[in-house]
Amino acid sequence: MFEKVIETARKAGEATLEYYNQEIEVETKEDDSPLTKADLAAHKIITEALETIDPETPVISEEGGLPSYEERKHWEKFWIVDPLDGTKEFIKKNGEFTINIALVEQGEPVFGVVYVPARQVTYYGSKQDGSFRQDGAGDPVRIYSEQADKLTPLKVVCSRSHGSSDLEDQLKKQGITVEETMPAGSSIKFCLVAEGKADIYPRMGPTMEWDVAAGDCVYRNSAKNGQHPSPLTYNKPDLKNGSFVIGLNDDSMNKNRNS
Repeated sequence: MFEKVIETARKAGEATLEYYNQEIEVETKEDDSPLTKADLAAHKIITEALETIDPETPVISEEGGLPSYEERKHWEKFWIVDPLDGTKEFIKKNGEFTINIALVEQGEPVFGVVYVPARQVTYYGSKQDGSFRQDGAGDPVRIYSEQADKLTPLKVVCSRSHGSSDLEDQLKKQGITVEETMPAGSSIKFCLVAEGKADIYPRMGPTMEWDVAAGDCVYRNSAKNGQHPSPLTYNKPDLKNGSFVIGLNDDSMNKNRNS
C-alpha cells in the first residue's frame, strides 16, 4: 500500500510542475494564505487515489473540508495531506515546495512521504522500516539522524518564508548556540534534520497538522535504533500546532504548546 502512496505523491508532484513552468495564477484563501491551481490539482489526484488505495480510512486535506472534532475524535487512523506544502516557495519558483502525505494511527504518524517535485527527491519513512531518501529513479538510501545536544553549537534549519529575525536570540534564551542557519522551505526542513544535514528545526510560529505530519514521520523514524521522540501531536480539536523544536535531545524543549 505504501508504495502506491509514494507513487501517488510523485504523480501529484508532476502535476504541480505543469503549473510551475507557466505563469502562476494566485488566489487568496480566507486565512490570507495563497492558493494556486497546482494545489487543487494535487489535492484531486491524492484524495482520489487514497479513496482507491485505502477506501476505509478517512482523509484530511488542507484543500478539503475539515470534519468536526466530534466526528474525528473517534478515528483510530486517518490520512492527512498537504497537496502542495510551501505555496509561497512555489510562487517564487525556488523549487522548495513539497507534496506531503501521512498516515496517522492512534495519534502518531506511522507512515509519511515528502516529495520534492522540482528536485525529483523523495523522502519517506515508516514505523516498521525506518526512513529513506530516493533521488529520481535511483535506489532508496536509508537516512539517519542523532538528537542534538544543546551544549554544543548547532546547525539550525529555519523557514525561508516564515523566518524570525530574532530566532538566534530566542534560541539563546533557551541555552542554544547557533553555529549556522540553513534557510529552507516547506517540510524539507524536517528532512534536512532527518538526514543529518541540520541539527535542529525550531518553529516559533503556528503550523497545521498537515504541514508537519509527513516530515515528522520521516524525522521520527530516522533514529539508528527505535524512534526519535517528537513534540508534535495529532487529531487535536483545531489541528493547530504551537511552537516546537525538532531534533533536540532535551525534553524541556520538546513540549508542543498547542494553541
